[in-house]
Amino acid sequence: MPVRVRRKLAFVVVVALTVLATAGVAAAANGGFTPQFAHSPNAHRINTAYWVILAFTSVIFVAVEGALVLFIWKYRRRGRPRTADGSQVHGNTRLEVIWTVIPVVILAVIGIVVFYELPGIKNAPAAANPVRITVEGHQYYWQFDYANGARSINDLYVPANEVVLLTVKSYDVVHSWWIPQLGGKIQAIPGKTNHIWFKADRVGTYYGQCAEFCGLYHEAMRARVIATSAADFRTYTSKTAASALGRAEFQGACAVCHGMQGQGGYGPALANDPLLTQAASVANIVRNGGVKMPAVGNSWTNAQMTALIQYAKSAIYKGASASGG
Repeated sequence: MPVRVRRKLAFVVVVALTVLATAGVAAAANGGFTPQFAHSPNAHRINTAYWVILAFTSVIFVAVEGALVLFIWKYRRRGRPRTADGSQVHGNTRLEVIWTVIPVVILAVIGIVVFYELPGIKNAPAAANPVRITVEGHQYYWQFDYANGARSINDLYVPANEVVLLTVKSYDVVHSWWIPQLGGKIQAIPGKTNHIWFKADRVGTYYGQCAEFCGLYHEAMRARVIATSAADFRTYTSKTAASALGRAEFQGACAVCHGMQGQGGYGPALANDPLLTQAASVANIVRNGGVKMPAVGNSWTNAQMTALIQYAKSAIYKGASASGG
């Protein structure tokens, strides 16, 4: 075997082994290129469409690349002068018809599957009393408003096995709401209201984050959907949400720049800043922003602002205790 051929063969073997070694990682759900495990009817339908398309494209890729390698090998120069023509292959009508018809059939099958699954992705199933929640994107946190007036930050609580209808909007720039295990993405656009739904099939926590580049610290704009029993959901929205709001606001909005304990980061340290003891000053900068700080609380209610100030004074500010010995 010529040296050049041996080198090419060795290269092909290395590439093939690398592909086989990484195939498992690539195919792994919750971390690979394939979708995460679905836990909502619309997510199941999205995954079905994905797998159908992946199956066809994988077969096509293998067939085309395999034929390419075969033809390169079969019709290689074999020591002929560069000026000599290779063997001539004439057209084959039957073959040309076949490779025209097959792509048409493949596209038709994909189209049928997608259009069959699409209504179940877009349209929520009928429900007597669906849970209605407003999702509002901010730089850089998600705010959730429940039907009874309760509000939470970054953690969305829902009852499992019930239809949840989300009204999605943005207060500042374009964001994208996405919890992979519970359905597709939906844009949160200033001045426009969008809608999406899901139905978590079990109690558990589902993770996601903003899927639209929305500025500095975009990668920190994460969200969790916490599916609980119906009783726990009622308890959370009627009692727990209000008591946990201040902590959620600081950790979801303030800590992105200032650190979880106010120790600083992109923004200045807050732990020893007496500004935290001045309610009016805190409310002003949170609602209106500063030199580099965005107006993270521009739509916050007075109750929200009070919750943040109380939490910051009790859990973040260390100046008073430090100065008092």
